[in-house]
Amino acid sequence: SAEEIVRMGISHCPEGRQVFSDLNVWENLLIGAYLRRDKAAIQSDLEWVCRLFPILGERKRQPAGSLSGGEQMMLAIGRALMSRPRLLLLDEPSLGLAPFLVETIF
Repeated sequence: SAEEIVRMGISHCPEGRQVFSDLNVWENLLIGAYLRRDKAAIQSDLEWVCRLFPILGERKRQPAGSLSGGEQMMLAIGRALMSRPRLLLLDEPSLGLAPFLVETIF
């Protein structure tokens, strides 16, 4: 199951920017940490993801479905990182991202 895969430390960020469009940015990120219990560590990781992708912090209350394609990709990557994976599988991670952001991240 997906839960067992996450428990093994594997996270997948598929092509196609799959976000929960009716939920806001913050709620999407928190879904990535659904198996974690340490609230302080989760908060720290939320801040870390927002340093990686500042636009997510600026739009944390905005519905994910209203973000641009590149912003949705950042959100999908950020959500995957929130599980603190040992292995992160990314499918077309730079698709839709601004070139300067691709250089910064990769």
